[in-house]
Amino acid sequence: MTLFSSLLLGLIQGAAEFLPISSSGHLAIAEHLLGQATEIPDFFDVLLHLGTLAAVFIAYWEDIRDMLLELIGGVQDLARGTTPSPVPPARRLILLIIVGTLPLFAVLPVKDLVEGLADNMYFISAALIVTGSLLFASDRVAKGRKTEKTVSLADVLLVGAAQAVATCPGISRSGMTITTGCFLGFDRRFAVRFSFLLSIPAILGANILALKDALETGILWEEVPVYLAGVLTAAVVGYACIRLLKYIAGKGRFGFFAYYCWAAGVATLVLTVIQLSA
Repeated sequence: MTLFSSLLLGLIQGAAEFLPISSSGHLAIAEHLLGQATEIPDFFDVLLHLGTLAAVFIAYWEDIRDMLLELIGGVQDLARGTTPSPVPPARRLILLIIVGTLPLFAVLPVKDLVEGLADNMYFISAALIVTGSLLFASDRVAKGRKTEKTVSLADVLLVGAAQAVATCPGISRSGMTITTGCFLGFDRRFAVRFSFLLSIPAILGANILALKDALETGILWEEVPVYLAGVLTAAVVGYACIRLLKYIAGKGRFGFFAYYCWAAGVATLVLTVIQLSA
């Protein structure tokens, strides 16, 4: 892998992981339409996702710290047989993230089938168009007020189901979870915040599974410095995109990303047809 390829893929991963435009779809497009499919090692893909995970930890460190403290406090309360009333918001947020993560386990039996969709550019182009349509529709629903204090377990279970659907390449994980939250009446800022916090166990779990495959495939240790350049790019760009999306959530408008997804979906379809016809 060249340094340019590493930086380019790090840029794509960092931007597309958090902006609602599908990182898996864009990486698949880059691999297939730019001729990179056979050059991207599994281990590099794992590291890229860890780079974006680092961006989430930096951007939401206060929330993560509060949840860790409440996790310790919850264990202590359980040992003492006491329960605070009302339950602290950070402690309830832990439960919401756990419940929202559960639907991902339904994907495990069809994991290989889902991953195989990355080779189907027709599917990815259609998925991008669907993502754009959901973003467009979310701008037209009334602004909600639900936060971690008021959302129900059924609400977050539906958001988790949307995240499970978004394991399909071309369907944006952040786009699906944020728009589903908006449709369910989440406050837009909370919808974005919950989406990113929900990504932590999702990314960690996916990386654990992918790391096993990467180790079996083999790691080219001499290329690790080149990989790290892409990882750093993914982390920096990812952090910048989280800040951007938080700002956009305050304005309550995701329409720009809808138009982008539509354009990317149509362009992918056209380029795929041209490439196959050549």
